[in-house]
Amino acid sequence: MPHELEILGFDNALFPVGDLAEAVAFYERVGFPVKFRIDEAGIALLAAGKETPGVLLRVEDGFGHRPPAWPAARLWLEVPDARATADALRAADIELLDPPFSTSTGYVVEFADPWGNVVGFTDYLKRPELARN
Repeated sequence: MPHELEILGFDNALFPVGDLAEAVAFYERVGFPVKFRIDEAGIALLAAGKETPGVLLRVEDGFGHRPPAWPAARLWLEVPDARATADALRAADIELLDPPFSTSTGYVVEFADPWGNVVGFTDYLKRPELARN
């Protein structure tokens, strides 16, 4: 019988990027606060709410701009209202992959960074009892 795995939670989500300064500027425009940045190591950690883990941007040499693969892995983060977030993203000149769409718990809006990493913002407006307080 295999060992039972005990998953305690998320650590960091790692996103490969081609240029740290460009990536940090892009994600700041989205609205992510920078927790720390170490240029000589080619990394920056973006805050994802009040949790300690975040989104780690890591420079990969020779990694150029590209559209997101389809299907692609996605990181979804909770927001109070995904449709309002979509409006804020448009106002910040962030291109959405699609208009906000409905799920069983609420709404989701997704975008891709210049390197094809896909991030979604989701809410629990249809199931508020599941939302973070």
